[in-house]
Amino acid sequence: MALNKSMHPRNRYKDKPPDFAYLASKYPDFQKHVQINLLGRVMLNFKDPEAVRALTCTLLKEDFGLTIEIPLERLIPTVPLRLNYIHWVEDLTEGQGSSRRGIDIGTGASCIYPLLGASMNGWFFLATEVDDICYNYAKKNVEQNNMAGLIKVVKVPQKTLLMDALKEESIVYDFCMCNPPFFANQLEAKGVNSRNSRRPPPSSVNTGGVTEIMAEGGELEFVKRIIHDSLQLKRRLRWYSCMLGKKCSLAPLKEELRKQGVPKVTHTEFCQGRTMRWALAWSFYEDVTVPSPPCKKRKLEKTRKPLTFTVPEATAAELHTQAASIGSTHSAPSESVTAWLEKILTDLKVLHKRVPCSESELSIFLTAVENTWIHGRQKRREHGRQLRELPRAPPPTNHDSEPETNPAPDTPNTSNTQQAPEGANLEPHSNEEEVKGQQSSERGTDITMETPSTESPCKQEEEQGGSAPQGPPSPAQQFLFKCLVNVKTEDCDVVVEMHWVEGQNKDLMNQLCTCLKNSLFRQVATPVQN
Repeated sequence: MALNKSMHPRNRYKDKPPDFAYLASKYPDFQKHVQINLLGRVMLNFKDPEAVRALTCTLLKEDFGLTIEIPLERLIPTVPLRLNYIHWVEDLTEGQGSSRRGIDIGTGASCIYPLLGASMNGWFFLATEVDDICYNYAKKNVEQNNMAGLIKVVKVPQKTLLMDALKEESIVYDFCMCNPPFFANQLEAKGVNSRNSRRPPPSSVNTGGVTEIMAEGGELEFVKRIIHDSLQLKRRLRWYSCMLGKKCSLAPLKEELRKQGVPKVTHTEFCQGRTMRWALAWSFYEDVTVPSPPCKKRKLEKTRKPLTFTVPEATAAELHTQAASIGSTHSAPSESVTAWLEKILTDLKVLHKRVPCSESELSIFLTAVENTWIHGRQKRREHGRQLRELPRAPPPTNHDSEPETNPAPDTPNTSNTQQAPEGANLEPHSNEEEVKGQQSSERGTDITMETPSTESPCKQEEEQGGSAPQGPPSPAQQFLFKCLVNVKTEDCDVVVEMHWVEGQNKDLMNQLCTCLKNSLFRQVATPVQN
């Protein structure tokens, strides 16, 4: 699942992902790690730590003018995801001036957050680190990018978060950032206890030292320690924030902040490629602007396209001619097609009701309570199969060259041309679309949906006193789905659209759409006898 479209709106990679071909042509160190697939596309093996490191270093050089070094045995950050966090901190600290001061808890060998914040916005950073290797690389990366005036890298003792780092400081910081160790132990790091078994394996390699990826109690306890420090520091920082690797950590941490009476709390999501991260922020200042959390749905769902089929002009005209047989006296073919649809829905015992619509359209609101269309097709196929299997009369015996006039009692009365019962369809389908519809329905007949109900649709009809249900069911009634059917004329043809409203399964509406279409075309092939 690609999540790039859900990146922060200001993320430069949101609508323009890295061009691997261009980067390979410009940077020889990156070119060594790219491959060209059979389609000629330039690909990168994200399970190769060296390839991931080459991409990170190349993007920082190309897009931010930063030159860094990262050891393979330490965490290799992805640039687009870290950039999301920087942009969110911009949102948190909006209106506080450009000379903002921040703390990066556990900056890592790359020192990526301070380098991005300083190069993009001129922010001042205090970057803490407990690991010797990470500390040495972070200092080197700051110095070789001439950022020592903006970034101060400090080595702190193990388990030091904010209190010990700031005990000799009197500066009020605007924010802190943290990418905490996600896992509590080796099993979690390997996905044994923390990864849903139904999820596919990670598409990228997991790098990082022990202190970078594991901590006692995992990220949940780690962030709780930051919350504990913040309760003592309070207004020494305007915003406290951290990034989370597991969504399940978000709710208990927000509950912890609520219990502690923290006045301002918000959260967000970071999206990149197939990776999701969550971030939590809180403040003890009443005057801060709190960015709104993301909607429950990351983005507004695209308007669902309706299921559509077209009744050609000639077919619509024939249906209009036959409309009198069902009591329809409308003047327009679209009205006749609508009347035929209502008759078919009545025969299928699908609840339906005309609803007001625009002058150019006719609309039917329908509620399907029981899957009657699949069973109807099954019955027609079974009926046709039984007809094909009718026993044939034995050949006549020649007694004195005279044909036998009285058939045997057990032999059906047949003629040279066997006649099927009226209404049986023994001929192959003449409409190609109908054949396709039948094939698709055959694939779906293995699935039967039974909806528990105290009364059958037929009994409901009797109580309503009508031949067919004509209105939506009561709120307590079970239903399979509801949809709106619009009928309109386009270029002399009649177009039928089915718009999903709600229900259990959209495939059922697809099946009904096929049934309605086939029934209309079948009506033209076998007109109703008056």
